[in-house]
Amino acid sequence: MIPRILIVSDRSGGRSKGLASRLRRRGAIVRSVPLASIGFDTSTPSGLAIPAFGGALPHAVLVRSIDGGSFEAVTRRLGVLHAFAKVSVPVWNSAQSIERCVDKSTTTFLLKNAGLATPETFAVEGLEAAQAVAARELPKGPLVLKPLFGAQGRGIRLVEKLSDLPAIEEVNEVYYLQRYMKRPGPPFRDFRVFVCGGAAVAMMSRRGGDWITNVNRGGMPERVPAGEQDDLATLAVAAARAVGADFAGIDILRDADGQLSVLEVNSMPAWSGLQSVADVDIADAIAEALLKFLADRAEAAAPPRPYRFAVPANS
Repeated sequence: MIPRILIVSDRSGGRSKGLASRLRRRGAIVRSVPLASIGFDTSTPSGLAIPAFGGALPHAVLVRSIDGGSFEAVTRRLGVLHAFAKVSVPVWNSAQSIERCVDKSTTTFLLKNAGLATPETFAVEGLEAAQAVAARELPKGPLVLKPLFGAQGRGIRLVEKLSDLPAIEEVNEVYYLQRYMKRPGPPFRDFRVFVCGGAAVAMMSRRGGDWITNVNRGGMPERVPAGEQDDLATLAVAAARAVGADFAGIDILRDADGQLSVLEVNSMPAWSGLQSVADVDIADAIAEALLKFLADRAEAAAPPRPYRFAVPANS
């Protein structure tokens, strides 16, 4: 079987093209389309209208990016991913995993319930509720306000007093607050670990003069010393498992006491900065893991071979 892989991305970029190239190099047939271009069509055998593979279903779907849009548009796109799973097409990452990671409050809830270290987190609606949380928690130390849906460090601010809380219009009525984890700095340092297929395949530390160390905010990617890698890998793999992610970028922080905590799990991660210090080709690692998953799945579904008894000649 030649695997048919559908890469869905609402943005055309180098990472999607790199994934397609690595998959083709390994013998797969690959098509890349925006998720927005896949429709529901109950006149087709699958119930989906897919502008690729001549109407045939892919053997797997690889989700690279989903652009923002209206509530209706995003709901429909996630519905398409749910529909692929319903017709037995594996999706990396699944709609459920993406939903869990896009909503940071759900991510931290699942991390906590998996017994993993993560900063104390509070997610409430309305300024009055946020002020009540802040009044109770600020005497213990600052809080970090993050967009519930957000990435790459955008919109993050430190809350040290009640007046630091923004108006509800600035946060779409939802206040997602995390305990600020004290750590040495400046320079400040945290980690990004890339997990794929149940293994940590690459990691970096990010060093910056600002406590927000995202690469797009000026953080510098650096190699992680060998002595720190095992603990980071173990925690990152457990975090990806907690949200059901087949591949993910896990953000981890070490506080002033040396404790590692998971900050976020990114189900549609970028890896340009990480690739600059990684020993492996990250796109190739994803391609290898996905095709191995499909091969193992096909083998498990194959009917067992009949057992032939050998009859002795002198019987």
